[in-house]
Amino acid sequence: MAIKIRKQDALNYHSQGKPGKIEVIPTKPLSSQLDLALAYSPGVAEPCLEIADDKEKVYKYTAKGNLVAVISNGTAVLGLGNIGPEASKPVMEGKGVLFKKFAGIDVFDIEIDETDPKKLIQIIKSLEPTFGGVNLEDIKSPECFEIEQTLKKEMNIPVMHDDQHGTAIISGAALLNALEVSGKKIDEIKLVVNGAGASAVSCTRFYMSLGVKKENIVMCDSKGAIRSDRDDLDDIKKEFTTERNVKTLTEAMTGADVFLGLSKGNILTPDQLNLMAPNPIVFALANPDPEIAYDLAMETRDDLIMATGRSDYPNQVNNVLGFPYIFRGALDVRATSINEEMKLAAAKAIAAMAKEPIPEIVNKAYGDNKITFGKFYLIPKPLDPRLITTIAPAVAKAAMDSGVAKTMILDWEAYELELQERIGIDQRLMLRVVTRAKKNPKRVVFAEADNIKILKAVQVLKDEKVAIPILLGNKEKIDFLIQENNLDMTGVPIVDPYLDEEKLKHFGDILFEKRKRKGLTPQECHRLMKDRNYYGAMMVELGEADALISGLTKDYPKTILPALQVIGVKEGTDRVAGMYIMNTSKGPFFFSDTTVNVNPTADQLVEIIGLTANGVKFFDIEPRIAVLSYSNFGSAKGDVASKTAKATLMAKAKFPELVIEGEMQANVALNEEIQIGNYPFSDLIGKKANTLIFPDLSSGNIAYKLLSELGNAEAIGPILLGMNKPVHILQLGSSIREIINMVAVAVVDAQTQELK
Repeated sequence: MAIKIRKQDALNYHSQGKPGKIEVIPTKPLSSQLDLALAYSPGVAEPCLEIADDKEKVYKYTAKGNLVAVISNGTAVLGLGNIGPEASKPVMEGKGVLFKKFAGIDVFDIEIDETDPKKLIQIIKSLEPTFGGVNLEDIKSPECFEIEQTLKKEMNIPVMHDDQHGTAIISGAALLNALEVSGKKIDEIKLVVNGAGASAVSCTRFYMSLGVKKENIVMCDSKGAIRSDRDDLDDIKKEFTTERNVKTLTEAMTGADVFLGLSKGNILTPDQLNLMAPNPIVFALANPDPEIAYDLAMETRDDLIMATGRSDYPNQVNNVLGFPYIFRGALDVRATSINEEMKLAAAKAIAAMAKEPIPEIVNKAYGDNKITFGKFYLIPKPLDPRLITTIAPAVAKAAMDSGVAKTMILDWEAYELELQERIGIDQRLMLRVVTRAKKNPKRVVFAEADNIKILKAVQVLKDEKVAIPILLGNKEKIDFLIQENNLDMTGVPIVDPYLDEEKLKHFGDILFEKRKRKGLTPQECHRLMKDRNYYGAMMVELGEADALISGLTKDYPKTILPALQVIGVKEGTDRVAGMYIMNTSKGPFFFSDTTVNVNPTADQLVEIIGLTANGVKFFDIEPRIAVLSYSNFGSAKGDVASKTAKATLMAKAKFPELVIEGEMQANVALNEEIQIGNYPFSDLIGKKANTLIFPDLSSGNIAYKLLSELGNAEAIGPILLGMNKPVHILQLGSSIREIINMVAVAVVDAQTQELK
């Protein structure tokens, strides 16, 4: 389903905390007077003089080589039209976020109050000394063509208007594969294009570069087919006049092989679709509503191959498959432009990638083990981690081959590793988890449903179909909060334990059977069952829910004890452990144990290592484990050093398939150069630790909280490891986003346990 956006949620997202979505972070230390003197006066004079002697050294001494300008004048913003440069800024910031997230590219968004094309060209051209590339965005047609073409001629850095070329490249890749599936040749197909704006024009031009014959194209605008006998055509539309005797979209569709829609929703009828040739290809790319609804189109023609711009149907034509990686490749060889050869290389790389075997990480993210090349999978999924290492090298190589690259890549394997390190190849970890959860939502009971944070999180989870929520608590209070905050909980059940005495007694009886030889009386069991953590845990234990979420308002020990007494640990396991994912600029790191075991013995640390390794594998990441201490391989004595050294040796013996090293200090674990220089025997050399095992609760808890507050790392967790059924405890005071993340983890946990 398409994501439901609530106005206030969108406004809050952009306004709360620091307004907007981006900030500038220094990349060099600024902690001493020397640092300041080097960063600015007088030290900064040295790189200035070097660049004055050789302008190309600006790439060596400044951020220019990884900096893109996202520029708009606000004349064609999304589907909102000419709303002005200030109103376009949220979109440009958003584009900057995508550049950074998917390709590690830094962005300054620049909104310019100028509609005169020639003046706008001069303004943008004057910015060339600052940027390594320019991404034009949301500039209206036909001016956008003149602006881009002139800038490409007069600037010596890559310039691309993504509204034109992004959709062209991605849909072009889909077209190549759709034709292969349908058994048609590109130079023989009849193409109908509905829409004559920037995207439609650029897509049509690009399809011609791919091999479509101009005489086989009919382009339609709101007045019908674009014909040479029309007197209302501008120079751009005159480029696409047809000599065929057709005046309407219906006439054009007769015998057509391909329909490309870049116009508006629901204008293509089933009757028109039925006029197309056998095995027709329909790219209905209007958003949010395609030119014809996907389900209606598929019902109309069972031989249809279809793509849309929506994520809830197969073959989503999404520009994020292209622009981050195209600019990445262009920047990395310091290309002077993004030419046709580079765009064609990107499209062909995308098309070829769709034919390769799908990584398990992608299958799991989309909850589909049957993704294979064919009519329902023409182009890769946006969360495929191979995109950057497939498209960027193809673009870079095309730039080199076509003579627009100023630097050469000689070692392509090293370049691929560099690309992975730039973005932290696993940064999209939670996005994959959420996507996977949506494929098979599970019933999640919320033990603190009378808290407004929980209810707001549930609203998002319900709207986005991440989970099937069950609200546990006082029905009257929950209903009041729902109404007071104008939430929509239609279809979400509210379970009030106090309104069902019979079930309370039944649950209490079951608890007594479980705990009768462990110190509890029947009376105590029935009293405890009035605690929502006990009640919610029993719902999971008896199959009335698939997972339990709690802990927002109670201390961790008070939340975990009911789950341990009702559900218990997995067979063959003596304990549970708590793990945090720390999402950093260098990728995710896994911290354990951070919440449960106060001062584990060496034997217990070994069990925690096993639990944590399985927890990391749950996220489709291979654990590389460092057992931490204040000592490096016996360099210091003491109880902690002895315990962690012993645990390391025992864990290596018990889990020979795992990479485990220790005992070692945290900086040594994360700094490969120190290991190479001082501890060349370390098993982590060349593998890089991603999983840190702490010697006790204090150190683990302190470490993750310091990193989350001071280190700009996002903490996801705590994830409870070792439970017999999915129970996940929120951090006290978790944000709505953190609640959503934990619920997604709980859902995927439940999916996994269902398969066992």
